[in-house]
Amino acid sequence: MANSTLTKQRSEALGSTVALKSAMAVTGVILVLFLIAHMYGNLNVFAGQQAFDDYSHHLRELGEPMLPHGGFLWIMRVVLLASVLVHAYAAAVLWRRAGRARPVRYQVTKRVQRSYSSYTMRYGGILIALFVVFHVLHLTTNTIHPGGASDSPYERMVAGFQPEFWYVTLFYVASVVAVGLHLRHGIWSALTTLGANRQSRQRSLNIIATVIAAALTVGFLLTPLSVTLGLVE
Repeated sequence: MANSTLTKQRSEALGSTVALKSAMAVTGVILVLFLIAHMYGNLNVFAGQQAFDDYSHHLRELGEPMLPHGGFLWIMRVVLLASVLVHAYAAAVLWRRAGRARPVRYQVTKRVQRSYSSYTMRYGGILIALFVVFHVLHLTTNTIHPGGASDSPYERMVAGFQPEFWYVTLFYVASVVAVGLHLRHGIWSALTTLGANRQSRQRSLNIIATVIAAALTVGFLLTPLSVTLGLVE
C-alpha cells in the first residue's frame, strides 16, 4: 500500500505543471546550445568546399578512439531526439491543460499582452517539426536532393538552394523565422521557469532572448540566401 502511494505521488510530481515547465526549460536549453553549434558549422560554407566538408568529416571522428567512427554524432542525435520528444510532450500537455482551464472563450479576445512570438509558439512548432524532417532528409541523409545527390555536404548545400529551387529556400526562410520567434519566447520562458526572472531583470531578459533569437535567425539565413543570390558557389 505504501509503495503504491509513493509511486502515485512520484507520478503526480513528474506530471505536475512545474515539472513539465522545468522539462521544457531544460530541453530547450539543450536545443539552443545545439542550434548555436549547428549555426557555427553552417557558416563554414563561406570558407569554401574543403573547409565545410572537412568540418562535416571531423564531426564523425570526434571521440575516437574511445568512441567508434560516428559514435559522437549518434550520441548527440539520441540526446537531441529525446529532448525534442520531451519538449513536444510537455508543450502538448501544458497546452491541453491551458485549454481545460478556460473552456469558454471570451467573445472579445485581448491580444495586447500577447507577442507575435508567443502566438506562434504552437503553430510555429508544427512548421518547425516539418522543417526538421525535411532538413534531415535533404542535408543529412541525402534522401531528398533537389539539386542532385552528392557525397559532399558542401555540394548538397549549394545545389539545394540554387535560384531554380526558390521554393526550397522560401520554405527554409519561413521555417527559420518560425524558429527565431519560437526561440525568442522560449528563451524568456525558460529563464523565467529556471528562476532568473525578477521584476528588475525583465528588460534585460527580454533583450537577451531577442538578441540570441535574432543572431541565430540571421546566422541560419545567411547560408541559403547567399547561395540563392550567387554569393556562394
